[in-house]
Formats: sequence, C-alpha cells, structure tokens
Amino acid sequence: MTAERMRGFEVVSDYEGQGIRLPERKTASSAGYDLEAAVGCIVPPGELTLVPTGLKAYMQPDEVLSIHIRSSMAVRQKLVLMNSVGVVDADYYNNPDNEGHIFIAVWNRGQEPVALKKGERIAQGIFIRYLTADADKAGQGAERLGGFGSTGQK
Repeated sequence: MTAERMRGFEVVSDYEGQGIRLPERKTASSAGYDLEAAVGCIVPPGELTLVPTGLKAYMQPDEVLSIHIRSSMAVRQKLVLMNSVGVVDADYYNNPDNEGHIFIAVWNRGQEPVALKKGERIAQGIFIRYLTADADKAGQGAERLGGFGSTGQK
C-alpha cells in the first residue's frame, strides 16, 4: 500500500457497476462512515441476516475498521449487530475467500419484519488505530485465508 493510500473503501468486483456508493462522513465531526445495504432484503423478527455492502476497506496494518449499527436502525427498527461490534482487520482486504467483502450481521429484536432498501444507511464504520502487547507474535508467518471467523484457523 502506498503512502498516498492510507485508508478507505472500494467496491468489490462482484458489485462493480451496481450503483454502490463509497461511504462518507456526513459532518466534519462525524467519526463514522455510513455503510449502505448493497441489496434490498427483509430481516425477519428474531432472525439474523447478513446484509452485503458491496464494499471492502483498506487500512494500515495497525488499524481496524470498527462496525456499529446506526442509532436510527437500533431505535426505530429494533435492529442490532449480532456480534455487538463488527471488526474488520487490515488483512481482511482482498483476502482470497471473499475479496474482503464487508457484510453487516443484523439481528431483528422486534416483532415485525424489517425491510431494508438498497442504498439505505444501516451501519457506520470507524477506523481505529490499536496497540499490541510486548510479547505479541501475530503475523510471524500467519496469513489470512478466509472471511468470517478465519483468524486463528489452520
């Protein structure tokens, strides 16, 4: 990655030409980049739905993209992230399993189905720099080879 490309978003190849918008911050003090649904879908009550964004994120090796549900989705639609906060690691970008495609794992806590429209803002991503412990050995020969739950797999 060049110094000119520090962090950002790209459309994954399967969604090129399908009107996917790159995430934006809406105000100067907004921390999060709004992530939209790449397709329309229904989230049944009490169920998990993986909503594709059509996006991948690139960042520096000591950064992570933290995914959070938009407050309007939580309050009005009763949607939460299945894992509370999503974590997109730097080495998820362009991984061989799914090109680093970011999905939003939403769970409907309500009693009614929730219809999400293509292009609807459902989550926000916040780039965060993190620290590691002195004796950390991660990265010494380990390479990500998959998508969801792939870290630590042999």
